[in-house]
Amino acid sequence: MPLLRPLLLALLLLAAPATFAASVDTLAVPSAAMNKTYRAAVVLPTSYPKNKKARYPVLYLLHGAWGHFDNWLKQTPDKQTVHRLADQYNLIIVCPEGETFGFYLDSPVNPGSQFETHILKEVLPLVDKTYRTVADKKGRVIAGLSMGGHGALYLSARHPELFAAAGSMSGALDLRSLTRNVSAAEKANREKLWAPVLGAETEHPERFTANSVMSMLEKIGQNQLPIIIDCGVDDFLIDINREVHRRLVYQHIPHDYTERPGAHTWDYWQNALPYQVLFLNGVLKANGVTVER
Repeated sequence: MPLLRPLLLALLLLAAPATFAASVDTLAVPSAAMNKTYRAAVVLPTSYPKNKKARYPVLYLLHGAWGHFDNWLKQTPDKQTVHRLADQYNLIIVCPEGETFGFYLDSPVNPGSQFETHILKEVLPLVDKTYRTVADKKGRVIAGLSMGGHGALYLSARHPELFAAAGSMSGALDLRSLTRNVSAAEKANREKLWAPVLGAETEHPERFTANSVMSMLEKIGQNQLPIIIDCGVDDFLIDINREVHRRLVYQHIPHDYTERPGAHTWDYWQNALPYQVLFLNGVLKANGVTVER
């Protein structure tokens, strides 16, 4: 009988479901545009090192203001959220750097804040060179929260040749509104943050208008990229998101829009991300680039 116990234990271990966990690389990305090196987190699904013949689609997942490239891995209440989604959909997820207030655009006033160029001309090519990706728009999607939600829609609208779909969670989609309806102290703080990105809004309001997703809706319609937008009903950005939705509906521009309980918090974004990835993966599947489990 004692001899049977090790055998029984071995059989039970073989019968038990295997547990997997996606791995994370930290990729150093030299930036010629800004004369420094930034980092990006690259989440690889468990199947990636084993399935050596497959090329994997990529989700670029952008962080919000006052954040950095590793926020999606460190700030969600469940630290395995992104890992599980990478495994669930056999998807490479890349989290690039956007600095605390870069807004994923090329600043006309600051050579040290060129994050549109950084993401598109430095991060994307390096990821495609380093990993087995579907190095084509049909296998590349982008999403983000708050500043990153703006960045995802902004970059995909300006460069539809690079992305198949885009998503925004609690997006700061109208840059003109971010210094309004706040206290005098907070307005002064935000104007200070904007100064090295777009300059003073009072002196150059046209820069804030031109770089707002709110002003790019006609182009979004012309591009015909699938987009998904969501925002919490208690979020301070809910009115902006509702207005973007209203205008998209008025202009007959197809999009997926959801409001759900929640505020501008990591609890909300952790809950929202799986819905976004489900939508984006549907586009990748329709494009025939998903990797079968």
